Amino acid sequence: MRHGPGLAASSVATVALWVVVFLGGFVLNEPAPYELAMLIVISGWLLSGPRFATALAPLLLMVTLFVTGGLIATLMSDDFSEAILYIAVTGFLALTTVFYASVVAADPARLDTVRKAYTASAIVVALTGIGGYFGLLPGEVFTLYGRAKGTFQDPNVFGPFLALPWAFLLHGLLTRPFREMLWPALALAVLSFAILLSFSRAAWGLAAFSGIGIYALVFITATDGRQRARLLAIGAVAALAVVAMIVVALSVESISGMLLQRAKLVQDYDTARLGRFARYALGFQMVVDHPLGLGPLQFRNFFPEDEHNTFLKAFTTYGWLGGVAYLALVFFTAKQLSGLIFQPRAWQGAAQCVFVVLLGHMLMSFIIDTDRWRHLYLLYGLAWGLIAAEYSLRARRRDASRKPAAPAV
Repeated sequence: MRHGPGLAASSVATVALWVVVFLGGFVLNEPAPYELAMLIVISGWLLSGPRFATALAPLLLMVTLFVTGGLIATLMSDDFSEAILYIAVTGFLALTTVFYASVVAADPARLDTVRKAYTASAIVVALTGIGGYFGLLPGEVFTLYGRAKGTFQDPNVFGPFLALPWAFLLHGLLTRPFREMLWPALALAVLSFAILLSFSRAAWGLAAFSGIGIYALVFITATDGRQRARLLAIGAVAALAVVAMIVVALSVESISGMLLQRAKLVQDYDTARLGRFARYALGFQMVVDHPLGLGPLQFRNFFPEDEHNTFLKAFTTYGWLGGVAYLALVFFTAKQLSGLIFQPRAWQGAAQCVFVVLLGHMLMSFIIDTDRWRHLYLLYGLAWGLIAAEYSLRARRRDASRKPAAPAV
């Protein structure tokens, strides 16, 4: 048991972690409070002399190569100062990934702190979006083009930000006793309604993907028929609740029009002459001829809009080096984390939620730019923290099995 200074330092570290995770939901302006708080916390963390788990070496290598590719690509930019600032921010966000991975690897119990802080932040953020949409809060602050955006600058970031705490709450509902379901169910309803009001196709798809994925994993890992019967009942109720929410939303005139418009799988701007899909094809053709990349923020000099494809952007903004590093990060993270979701560990639930939501973000990255989303770097950090924790646990078990048995007395 820790006493005195050790206990105090641990408490301060826990509070600091809670605060920075909570502040991740408030990005009305840049730099956001999150950046300042994280800068202070990371500085203190580095000064404390942290020990990096061996299992985090691949993460360190991949993010270093990714940022290095971006630094080289700045030489291609027509505004070097703007380009170097862009890559500096990317480097800072990459450092937050390493920070989250390290603190979780050192003590997986910190996942609970992250979960609580992220969920609290998401509920506040969701309520600002809902309040702004219905005029209970200043709409010009918390909405954009008739869509809820809460404390973010873009509804397309607001919605996906809510996905991980949404998954945590859903996982809790599926695994907790009925008597403990009231408050998580209410919180889940708030987040679900906020995601709906974001009118973000990406957020809707991510929520659907996460819900189905979490439900399937919990069902597969259930230990007996009684649990599966309970899950079937909850699934039926949840399906009815989703249908009811959509029916109610369609009955509200201010919601139904935007809902039907945004529900189209393909919008006009996707298929226009230089629309989203055309830019993908032309952009990858340009990548072949530019091994050092086009440079940060240069794609818009050739096309009317940005890439809206993170895999394409990895190559245009960070060059071939950064692009390959990003692909490696996506592939190895998914591969390593997938091995944890069926392991009966104390962190199995967290691993399942992080895996499904992160995989959803990876798929979503084909149609939207996610390389500057703060919560995505948190997701990668949690993923690698879990990977390192599993590696450490297996190493300890191997060492224990190799110890010679004590001689009989």
